[in-house]
Amino acid sequence: MSLGVGIIGCGAIGTVLAQAIDNRQAGDVCLVMIYDKTAEKAKALSNKLKNKPKIAENPEELIECRDIGLVIEAASQEAVASFAVKTLKAGKDLLIMSAGALVDSKLENELRCVARENNRKVYVPSGAVAGLDGIRSSAIGGLKSVILTTRKPLEGLKENKYFMEKYGNKRIEKPTVIYEGPAYEACRLFPANVNVAATVGLAGIGAEKTIVKIIADPRVKRNIHDVEVKGKFGELKVHVENVPFTDNPKTSYLAALSAIATLKKITDSLIIGT
Repeated sequence: MSLGVGIIGCGAIGTVLAQAIDNRQAGDVCLVMIYDKTAEKAKALSNKLKNKPKIAENPEELIECRDIGLVIEAASQEAVASFAVKTLKAGKDLLIMSAGALVDSKLENELRCVARENNRKVYVPSGAVAGLDGIRSSAIGGLKSVILTTRKPLEGLKENKYFMEKYGNKRIEKPTVIYEGPAYEACRLFPANVNVAATVGLAGIGAEKTIVKIIADPRVKRNIHDVEVKGKFGELKVHVENVPFTDNPKTSYLAALSAIATLKKITDSLIIGT
């Protein structure tokens, strides 16, 4: 029997996920219902699909649907804070795309507790970075440092409030460091740009000890991530160059692909990788 899925958020990532499910590329899952706070987005997405899901009038309708076993958040950090706990208490598993919400240790701990109490699972895909299996494994042996350096095209930062207030009136003609510090603060200042920082933090030594450097680079067209990890195991370095979504340059295409891979992993009988 297929796993019934509901998607909250019908933007770039939600659309790719819905289409992958519709085309049977995401494992043995069925898209039952979708929701977006902008109703037109949900309708537009439904029109693109062969198998039309029901459009929920509100998030609660989707969360409480008996035919849904897994809810996918593809909306925002605010959506995670608002609906994640409700989802788990409703007896649904949860897949979180806006991992930046989990740098809030209070929310993270609450989700862990509620998931355990209700025998549910919370899935956080790898997103726009690689090497999380190595980071998780090496963390068991002990880590000394985790540093994430992210290079962003200027186009992907234009809607960021912090960037526009500090650099919006300046002409950036060379690579410029616009943030350097702990991952939890990076996720707060760049909620739609560096969810990868939260994911790396969760996999390793936490969002407070993980150091993030964000570089605005007018020369690049891709979202570029370099992860450097040092620990008792040795050293690990990962370099990823991601193609941004055309209609949402803040987000990397690989982030959506990682969610599709997670869906396949959930429903597959052979699990590969840590």
